[in-house]
Amino acid sequence: MIKAVISDMDGVMLDTEKLYVRFWCEAARFYGYPMEPEHALGIRSMARQYAAEKLCGWFGAGFPYDEVRGKRVELMDAFVAEHGVEAKQGAEELLRWLKAHGYPVALATATPVERAERYLRQTGLLPYFDEIVSARMVKNGKPAPDIYLLAAERLGFSPEECMALEDSQNGVRSAAAAGCKTVLVPDQDDPSAELEGLLFGVAENLSDIIKLL
Repeated sequence: MIKAVISDMDGVMLDTEKLYVRFWCEAARFYGYPMEPEHALGIRSMARQYAAEKLCGWFGAGFPYDEVRGKRVELMDAFVAEHGVEAKQGAEELLRWLKAHGYPVALATATPVERAERYLRQTGLLPYFDEIVSARMVKNGKPAPDIYLLAAERLGFSPEECMALEDSQNGVRSAAAAGCKTVLVPDQDDPSAELEGLLFGVAENLSDIIKLL
């Protein structure tokens, strides 16, 4: 029986994943590396140590991960300061329904807590979350299960009692490894066949989560 919900933020609750893809590419190109969207998608929701390893594999051992990431943060922060962020379609509808039906909700995000709270406050979604767990609060980020294990613990339930909402392969692997009933809500790419055995379900949009519950 599902008693609580844990959700990723970027690409699930907020329409920000496209910005990460755009600004990772722009930042890498600023330093002379020909990053394409598929590279940025390949490190989506991935913890620093895993992302740096992948990028060095693609672009060489000298890839300046920290510098490129810093530039990506600078570019994205400037864009968001001017244009703001948008909630994904159906996000508030789902969160309102969950609150009305007594489901505690946690956020499990690679984004630092302060920035996550700022984005959620801008979109009016912050009051719906009972807990916010960031990758910086655990030893191993996604695709390791640590963040979902901590989020479930914070909510007071076993991972098996929690539905996890994810949009990325790394996020799905993290939630499934923790034991959550994992639902993929596709954002920037289509679900791959290798994820099928890890999924409780696939929802075309957030409103469909209500039907699954």
